[in-house]
Amino acid sequence: MAYKRIFAIVMDSVGIGEAPDAADFDDVGADTLGHVGAFYAGDLALPNLGKLGLSNIRPDKPIQGVPVANQAIGAFGKMREVSAGKDSMDGHWEMMGLPVRKPLSTFPNGFPEEIIKKLEDFSGRHVIVNKPYSGTDVIHDYGEQQMKTGELIVYTSGDSVLQIAAHEDVISVKELYKICEYARSLVNGPEWTIGRIIARPYVGPDKNHFTRTANRHDFSLEPIGETDMDRLKAAGLDVIGVGKINDIFSGHGITKGYHNESNMDGMDHVDEVMASDFHGFCFTNLVDFDAMYGHRRNPKGFGQALMDFDQRLTKVLANLKDDDLLMITADHGNDPGYRGTDHTREFVPLLAYSPSMKHANQSLGIRPTFADMGATVLENFGVQGNSEGTSFLSEVSNGETVK
Repeated sequence: MAYKRIFAIVMDSVGIGEAPDAADFDDVGADTLGHVGAFYAGDLALPNLGKLGLSNIRPDKPIQGVPVANQAIGAFGKMREVSAGKDSMDGHWEMMGLPVRKPLSTFPNGFPEEIIKKLEDFSGRHVIVNKPYSGTDVIHDYGEQQMKTGELIVYTSGDSVLQIAAHEDVISVKELYKICEYARSLVNGPEWTIGRIIARPYVGPDKNHFTRTANRHDFSLEPIGETDMDRLKAAGLDVIGVGKINDIFSGHGITKGYHNESNMDGMDHVDEVMASDFHGFCFTNLVDFDAMYGHRRNPKGFGQALMDFDQRLTKVLANLKDDDLLMITADHGNDPGYRGTDHTREFVPLLAYSPSMKHANQSLGIRPTFADMGATVLENFGVQGNSEGTSFLSEVSNGETVK
């Protein structure tokens, strides 16, 4: 064991350029970090991510405002997704050794009448919309109607998701969760298999002032096999989930979880976990990049969220111990400079750092699967995996063994 504690932070949707199979997803030209940097025209200040080697990942086309580090303090590379989809669930499961190789159900023309009828019968409420829609646009366009009638706003996206929006003053969060739990029971296969049912509560007096709340909850498909987190937990290690990690894995393989209100709240939880004495793996998701800026195609907000995160890294880097390893990555892209409102099929960045890292300023290359990250965590703790992914521990280790 090289490290006592490993921290992995997922910058949800922060891709770093189109993947080789981007054409299969109609995502040719997508480049989340590249387009955010271009929007800021050199004013994107990410000093911590920069010194970790963010632009070193693509020195021929560095992120504007993030110079290539002459001597990056960490190791840097990028990972390619092999899962059939580009959803958060696919990306996180693959990181933990469970690629989703069979495409999940998507509904570009809305959900079948059978599903809608069952939702209406169970809830006693009429369903409206039932088609792909932007989450902010759908409450703007239908939120006032929902407030008057008590109907359920049901919509989807290009991903395998069924989303239900309701005003918190009209349908309580508790009732909305109950309806979503029932919806989850309808689409676990074999006819329809949906990755996530998402409760989308909102508040506000009218369409010009509606805002979605932090009471969002994802009801994910139960993992279809054992994950690396399950293996770590079974080995007696601490496995801490911060943010929507608990939702994505339906609570499996987690010994302690934290719900995030925002990226900054999530980083508060990371600081709290860092200050504790644990032995194992802390897995964090920061969703604001995706939910607030990527889907809304807001490069300005996306860039500001990156800069805010970078500032928080100052404390994280200062508090890392010699027997800690930090990894920063993403689960897919969501290019705010691209067409549409859906996720984009991209490579994701991979940054790794420890104060005691033996070989800094080195490239980890292009990892052929996200599962390489989980394989690295498993090898560090001496836990047997399932042969998904190839560990890069030897390239980021400190050359010592923790007693």
